[in-house]
This record gives sequence, C-alpha cells and structure tokens, in this order.
Amino acid sequence: QVQLVESGGGLVQTGGSLRLSCAASGVISSNNRVHWYRQAPGTQRERVASITTGGSTNYADSVKGRFTISRGNAKNTVYLQMNSLKPEDTAVYYCNLLPPPFVMSYWGQGTQVTVSS
Repeated sequence: QVQLVESGGGLVQTGGSLRLSCAASGVISSNNRVHWYRQAPGTQRERVASITTGGSTNYADSVKGRFTISRGNAKNTVYLQMNSLKPEDTAVYYCNLLPPPFVMSYWGQGTQVTVSS
C-alpha cells in the first residue's frame, strides 16, 4: 500500500523560506512522477511543481524562480524548497505521486504553509 507523508510546513514571515518533504512508502519503483499541489481555502487545488522520472522539472508561473522541486538521496523522497514566500503562497500543500505505468496516483495528507505579512 502506497503512503505519502508530507512534512515541513509551518508559519513563516513574508520573504522567508520553508522546505517541504514528501516521503513515499510502499512504492517499488523509484521512477515516479511527483507533483506538488496546493489548495487555499475557497480555491481549486493547483499544481505548483512537478518532477519527471528523468529529473525534468516544471513550475507554475506563480512560483517560478522561487520554488525548487528536487529528489532526495533517500529513495522516493521529494522536496519542495520554497524561497521568498508571499502571503498568497498560504495554502495546504499536497504531494502527488504517480508510479509506473503512471495510471494511478496517490496523495498525501497535506501540510499547512502559512505566510504572514
């Protein structure tokens, strides 16, 4: 059974940084596609960053240049480094993992990020 656990959220001031972690268990392959999504109250969940099996990354325009998605040395760990945080980055951040053959996807429980002005 695949389980994702996000951590690293918290309260930070505008301009601060946080690093979110997504640790996956129950996944056989390390060739996974991983996305980070976020959802603020009253809004739709939006994808903010993605990393492919080959290591290519993609970002939403709203976070480009400030957020970095990367894979950790530990198998099936993915990070989201968030710098220059803004109040509009406040949301619950979710990790989403797709193992091969990229049909099923799995979600973590989310971690709250709050940026104070």
